[in-house]
Amino acid sequence: MARIGANEPEELLRGTLDALVLKTLSWGPRHGYAIARWIKHVSSDTLTVEDRALYLALHRLEDRGLVDGEWGLSENNRRAKYYRLTSAGRAELRADASRLARYTAALLAVLNSTRWETP
Repeated sequence: MARIGANEPEELLRGTLDALVLKTLSWGPRHGYAIARWIKHVSSDTLTVEDRALYLALHRLEDRGLVDGEWGLSENNRRAKYYRLTSAGRAELRADASRLARYTAALLAVLNSTRWETP
């Protein structure tokens, strides 16, 4: 059950960003810029991930053992940290996707309601 209260919107946004990053990495190792670019592209420019939020998420996921980071060279021959999903990260992605799908369905049920129903 999702509870909506004072701290929950921030937690929901953080959890959603984490899930988006994990999904992006499910396609293979990527550096931060590539992650942000892919999310923006796939969402038809609707979701733009700010650098600070992205790197906080990547460090949070790395601290939790959901992603591993390794330094390498980018397509532009610049030093970049590449992140890859761990097996724990794959399991977390499955759980997050399921949780977010339930939350989205509940949110749409409320927003698409066309009449008052007494509980």
